[in-house]
Amino acid sequence: MNNDLPRLGQPAVRALRNAGITNLQQLTQYKESEISQLHGIGRNALKQLSEALEQKGLTFKR
Repeated sequence: MNNDLPRLGQPAVRALRNAGITNLQQLTQYKESEISQLHGIGRNALKQLSEALEQKGLTFKR
């Protein structure tokens, strides 16, 4: 699986990994609000993830 996630702080990386998320495509299966509730995901990480999704033409689940 490709790891196209942006460079994030270790708490955010662990939070995503613990949720089974290793790439942007998997991230599209979650609402932004769901990701923001993960322990370790702060505003900066959420912004980076949103921007990375947008660059690939993807979005969080609506």
